[in-house]
Amino acid sequence: MPPGSDDAVAAGLARLRAVLGSLESALVAFSGGTDSTLVLRVAHDVLGARCVALTTRSPSTPAHDRQAAHEGALAIGAPHVWIDTNELDDPRYAANPVNRCFFCKTNLFDLCERERHRLGLAVVVDGANVDDLADHRPGLDAAARHGVRHPLVEANLTKADVRAVSRALGLPTWDRPASPCLSSRVPYGTPISAALLARIDAAERYLRGLGFRELRVRAHDTLARIEVAVDDLPRLVAPGLRARVSEALRHLGFVHVTVDLRGFRSGSLNEGIAETTRGPEEYLRAPRVR
Repeated sequence: MPPGSDDAVAAGLARLRAVLGSLESALVAFSGGTDSTLVLRVAHDVLGARCVALTTRSPSTPAHDRQAAHEGALAIGAPHVWIDTNELDDPRYAANPVNRCFFCKTNLFDLCERERHRLGLAVVVDGANVDDLADHRPGLDAAARHGVRHPLVEANLTKADVRAVSRALGLPTWDRPASPCLSSRVPYGTPISAALLARIDAAERYLRGLGFRELRVRAHDTLARIEVAVDDLPRLVAPGLRARVSEALRHLGFVHVTVDLRGFRSGSLNEGIAETTRGPEEYLRAPRVR
């Protein structure tokens, strides 16, 4: 079946329903993004009240992501638990090593396990998809240690598959740009603070308000490196808007403001990091459904 065809989408959805339907009950680690929204929607469809969403609020979460999570769970109709947390309380995370995400996800899945037990649910599931297995994802190690299931991986769904199935289900998140935590905008080795994350969040909210959809503001000390889609570069660097953006970001505390001419690249700060040598199957907690 050609990828994205009606038959391929139907088959992918059937596999995902089979994976989630095999669970007694589930706590969904829910960010409100494309992947976890699809997992929550299908889990709610097949498990009903035996499915609960959990979202954390922390300094590393963009404000618009918190709003998206609230609206997404409400639209799906799933019970939704919010927990306030702060990864920065862990000095290992705040130091920003290359495995920073391991400490973040360890904190998240510790909370998920606590809530899973409190609510009497069988398992924690997340929104990792097949494409994530090929990226620099220390958080998958934390998931493995906590026994977290990856339904999208088990159903053999790539990011493109997730978007196609989400679109077929009418989910508004089907084409939502990826939105990782704000700490991903800070080069490894540069300490992370709540003030720095707030500055990045404010800068990205400003650019999003100007109509830029796919973007990142990478913080290199006092320098802001803006990434937008290549097609948006001419508008960003046009004299009038360029001056406004520079002034706004300098007002937020950045001394220098620059534009990355290569355009937006998800995970650009991972460039140069050695690829993991672990095989994808090592991350799985259950066989894939074909």
